[in-house]
Amino acid sequence: MRRWSLRHLCWLPVLILAGGALLDYHTSPHFSAEAFYTAAPMTAAALLSLRATILSGIAACVTDYLLLTHFGFIGDSGGRSELAAVATVSAFAVVVNRLMYYSDVRLQSARRIALAVQSAVLPRPPASVGSCRIAVRYEAAAKDAQIGGDLYGVQDTPYGVRCLVGDVRGKGMGAVKAVDVALGVFREAADDEPTLVGVAARLERGLRREADRRPGLERTEGFVTGALAEIPRSGDELRLVNRGHPAPLLLHGGRVRCVEPSEPSLPLGLAGLLGADEDRTDTVPFPPGSTLLLYTDGLTEARDRAGVFYDPVAGLTGREFPGPDALLDALLTDVSRHTGGRITDDMALLAVTRDVDGSP
Repeated sequence: MRRWSLRHLCWLPVLILAGGALLDYHTSPHFSAEAFYTAAPMTAAALLSLRATILSGIAACVTDYLLLTHFGFIGDSGGRSELAAVATVSAFAVVVNRLMYYSDVRLQSARRIALAVQSAVLPRPPASVGSCRIAVRYEAAAKDAQIGGDLYGVQDTPYGVRCLVGDVRGKGMGAVKAVDVALGVFREAADDEPTLVGVAARLERGLRREADRRPGLERTEGFVTGALAEIPRSGDELRLVNRGHPAPLLLHGGRVRCVEPSEPSLPLGLAGLLGADEDRTDTVPFPPGSTLLLYTDGLTEARDRAGVFYDPVAGLTGREFPGPDALLDALLTDVSRHTGGRITDDMALLAVTRDVDGSP
């Protein structure tokens, strides 16, 4: 539908010019369609190429000249003023077209830079590790943005596949910096620490050090909600540490289970500041054929026009998917349908499916 509209909008300057000429020709000689003759090249400047804009301007001037000649006004001052106005606007349309072109070039350059930053900060994980198939999606709320305050990470470690999904408080470059710090610490700690509790403690210290470098109230505002997961190389279980983050979902055989933490914990970056207790690891069954879904609150806080939040448990119950990519694609389609395509918060999704044969 959108491609159809854009393709037919290319004819809009022609229709404006033709409509203005017909109206000018079939109405009183004292009626002027000058507005149509100036609108045609300006419309072309916004929609078409430089060549089409120039041709539209020439066509507008020629059409106005012919009709002024037809009605005998080309020799008086009013006719000359009208023709001069059409020619001036046509020339200005060429300038506008060039300005829009160079603005678009800069925007495309900014997008390429944003994609490079995203690839550096949030690299796409491997499609599979052992018998685990992995998929990620990132949807930024800001238009044309590629990265925000949500994060994901996957690491193949001596202790199994370890995953992190988190949400940084705040937006902008400060949030991107916190994302970079959190992922850097996670990648190192995931390989070194024998337990998820140890990984969480390293993240806590790293984010706390980063926060201490900030001035004023920013020291207490750079926290991160996060969910850590570990899929051991042997056994059919899954270990989770939740630090103030939305509860992960486990999908198996059309059933969906919301894995709430056995004990609530503060977000990363706040526990050390407020003197919270040590984290607790929750262990749950994760048999072959199961899928783990980690996500940020952009998913559960997605609302329709009536203000109703999207419920992923209800949306996914009774459905089976051939793999994590199919799951995330279907989930994003459901959210888009629920919200009418409006995204108000960043959304990071990570799905890990344990294949039926083998173990990670």
